[in-house]
Amino acid sequence: MANILVTGGAGYIGAHTCVALMNAGHNPVILDNFHNSSPQVLDRLERITGQRPVLVQADIRDRLALDCALEAHRIDAVIHFAALKAVGESAEIPVDYYSVNIGGLLTLIEAMTSANIRKLVFSSSANVYGEPASVPVREDFPLSAGNPYGRTKLMGEMILGDLAATQTGWHIARLRYFNPLGAHESGLIGEAPNGIPSNIGPYVAKVAARELPEVSVFGDDYDTPDGTGVRDFIHVMDLAEGHIAALDGIWAAPGLTTVNLGTGKGCSVLELIHAFEAQSGRRIPYRIAPRRPADIAQSYADPSLAEKLLGWKASRSLADMCRDTWRWQMNSSAAGEEDRALTG
Repeated sequence: MANILVTGGAGYIGAHTCVALMNAGHNPVILDNFHNSSPQVLDRLERITGQRPVLVQADIRDRLALDCALEAHRIDAVIHFAALKAVGESAEIPVDYYSVNIGGLLTLIEAMTSANIRKLVFSSSANVYGEPASVPVREDFPLSAGNPYGRTKLMGEMILGDLAATQTGWHIARLRYFNPLGAHESGLIGEAPNGIPSNIGPYVAKVAARELPEVSVFGDDYDTPDGTGVRDFIHVMDLAEGHIAALDGIWAAPGLTTVNLGTGKGCSVLELIHAFEAQSGRRIPYRIAPRRPADIAQSYADPSLAEKLLGWKASRSLADMCRDTWRWQMNSSAAGEEDRALTG
């Protein structure tokens, strides 16, 4: 059992990883400023696991708060999620993205160095591959990022690569996520972005719930089976469990480990919509819209290295992802109606 600082632990992937950590017998300590999350997550984590994580409410760039958290809670390792993460938004406010994503990582490394903590799992992204020349995408493919968000993840990886190469004793895992989808099977936690969702999963769910009118499918003339973009959707609990495997892996071996976390299966936008219709029992209206400039035709992982190095492999299906997302959406909609009734 270890004490794990989870930066951004109240967010979508962070909260599910806290569940996986507690299931594995660890003690997560959440550091979050609730920029894109809610303190109610702590109540829900307690309902799911019977254990309430410790909370440190602070910004990842707050060095004093980090120093205090690492010492006060006797932290053994860090899983670092705290970052801004919307591709479109990053093009509108790039300086904010560099400040939080790069400045926050550097502040964390400095605090960990001072506290003599050398075990770190870093939340990266398949965005670091840019538009891959072929699929499935392997970890040795060329790296390139076409937007400020992706560049912050690529820069973060470079910083950690240089750190591992020049400072002995570090145990670092860089995890390149593909497309997280789904929610905890309880329906108590899931993806809940502020405002209009930028990710397709919660957007489709809100259309199914009649909270949004239709899904815009950006392009139907790609060189893919049905003309729409193909992505590797991975259940958020599979992704969370990948962090536990990475934590176990870096405990056993010093140095730098870099792996993809994906299913290895491509799914088109239209396939996702139809799978969601099957699980929700709702027709999901959509319209074909022009391609967006930064979009790519297809991207899905070769996840074999994660299985080889970490013993991890995704196990949940697309139907599981859609079913669990729908359960979360229905619970969220019901809670929203109750809140409106109470306040108005």
